[in-house]
Amino acid sequence: MISFNTRALLDTPISDFIIPSEKVAHVQVGNSAEHALLVLTKTGYSSVPVLDVKYRLHGLLSIKMITEAILGLERIEYDKLSDIKVDDVMESGVTYLYNTDTFQKALDLVINHAFLCVVDEEGTFVGILTRRVILKQLKKYIYQVEQ
Repeated sequence: MISFNTRALLDTPISDFIIPSEKVAHVQVGNSAEHALLVLTKTGYSSVPVLDVKYRLHGLLSIKMITEAILGLERIEYDKLSDIKVDDVMESGVTYLYNTDTFQKALDLVINHAFLCVVDEEGTFVGILTRRVILKQLKKYIYQVEQ
């Protein structure tokens, strides 16, 4: 049986834990793989959201996806970078959360993802929820319960 305090945590809306979109590096549909590689390299992130001009989420892009697109049989074909578009190599159909979802749903989904994109009802990207933030909240909760 779940205690009252645990239920309260699990039912908490994730909106308080989201890193806002203004603080999240992203690339846009139509950007070149060259631009995306620069963004990923400069930020040090493993992957970034792919958005359209209206900030709607379309997918995720990683360095690995770009690298696989430029691997030739005998060499890495760097000259292809400017011709490849983000939407050609991105992962679409990614797992995401709505800003109204609960901590419990986030906890269930973040097990398999370092971070989850968060969108509003119209699909507009509002930020990310990281596994780190979820774990920090769990740690805080556990230590409060033990006292």
